[in-house]
Amino acid sequence: MRNRRARLLIAPLALIAALFAAPVPASATAAQASATPAVAMYRTTYGGDDADVYYPSGGTDLPVALLLQGAKVDRAQYAQYATAIARQGFVVVVPNHYRLMIVEWERYAAEHQVTRTVSWMKDTKYDASSPLYKRIDSGKMVLLGHSFGGAAGLAAAEDSCSTVFCPALSFDLPSQVKAASFYGTNNAFLGIFADIDNQIPVQLVQGTADGIAPPSDAEQTYNHLENTPKQIVRVGGANHYGITDVQSPSPAESETSAQSLTQAQSIEAAARWAGRFLRAELGDAAAADYIWNTGDAADPGVTVTGAS
Repeated sequence: MRNRRARLLIAPLALIAALFAAPVPASATAAQASATPAVAMYRTTYGGDDADVYYPSGGTDLPVALLLQGAKVDRAQYAQYATAIARQGFVVVVPNHYRLMIVEWERYAAEHQVTRTVSWMKDTKYDASSPLYKRIDSGKMVLLGHSFGGAAGLAAAEDSCSTVFCPALSFDLPSQVKAASFYGTNNAFLGIFADIDNQIPVQLVQGTADGIAPPSDAEQTYNHLENTPKQIVRVGGANHYGITDVQSPSPAESETSAQSLTQAQSIEAAARWAGRFLRAELGDAAAADYIWNTGDAADPGVTVTGAS
């Protein structure tokens, strides 16, 4: 663990986050409709946080994906996005994490949620009363994040305790965490972009119509990721709230830049690229071929830059 001053901010603290999406090729939509599994959801509480848990109706050895929410965005706003990720073979955990930020008690993600979720997945795997009893791979976890939550995830990916995101004053990146995908996220701080010594593969998904977290800031953040694999996916026409169920969910910061996509389109595109990146980094060869070789050309709604 490396202690650092706060440097991973994403627009103002009060903002939340999110991003974009892209037009969905009809062939991709048809293929997914015929092959995707059903998803169930249940509610739980762990580490003092209420959480929604989305999971495929079948399958075992499921990796866990922790979704770190945008500032002031309620966990319920990620229902469609979390469902789309779960369909790709993940248990998606979406907590509401309240904490004091300056003088405000609100929903702000923090790094210690990562270690708490590792403990949760170990306990849940062997809880005979859980619908996930003996279905979780407790050695594999990935991170998702939106805006402020993505910035908290970037700090965690560095194995650093960054003041704004580390109220516990100490953080060690668990070995179970294998990769991360963040939406509408950058590390701009007073116009400065620090180098990011990421200890795990990182993907940034950025809407080109984002009016809260500027696309240019995401580009700079991508350039400052020091280690590969890394990737940035630009979703044409999506804005900051491209992965939430509705635009500008109250009381989060309002987006003034309209999407040219429907909410369903932006959620599908962002979830598809995030899920396949994470599966690729967990060893899925077909997902790796998509994100590094064929996906960019097959999806006219995105442009992709990456280094594997």
